[in-house]
Amino acid sequence: MSVGTESSYRSARNPSRAGHRSSTMGGMPLNDLPWWRWRARLRSALHMLSDPGFQQEAWLTGRDGYGDVTDAVYRLVEDTWLDRWSAEKYVGSILRDSTEASLVDTAVLRAVQMLHEVGADAPAAAYLGHPGWPETVRAAREAHVALALGDGDDPDAAPKSLDVLRILTSV
Repeated sequence: MSVGTESSYRSARNPSRAGHRSSTMGGMPLNDLPWWRWRARLRSALHMLSDPGFQQEAWLTGRDGYGDVTDAVYRLVEDTWLDRWSAEKYVGSILRDSTEASLVDTAVLRAVQMLHEVGADAPAAAYLGHPGWPETVRAAREAHVALALGDGDDPDAAPKSLDVLRILTSV
């Protein structure tokens, strides 16, 4: 049920999907991203998936700079491989504790399930109109709030654009 291997998942029109998977060593991906970049990308995706107002204003209208639903799901799993194993692997690195890991696992499971049920690159309206979408939003919100508060950030601030995320995570 890995989403990272779907060829339709990678799209040149979405800059955060332009990369490729790292090779692995002992089952863990080799990646040059520091932990804080992973956390920032994870938090960005959870934030967008957790905010219905944002989804209406950005995703339904096709507003530039914020990607789409598939893009957000991809950011959840691209570097972390959370579609293949538990977030518990990242406690002490990208995640602070088992509570964060459990909330992230639930959110990733719901988001990946939606991706498979609705289809990669489906229009936002297909996701937002799906009967399981409110549960996906709720799970993402719980994880987003926990991570934002853990970092001392306001969980109710508007999601940042992908350009801002790129600036925040540059060296």
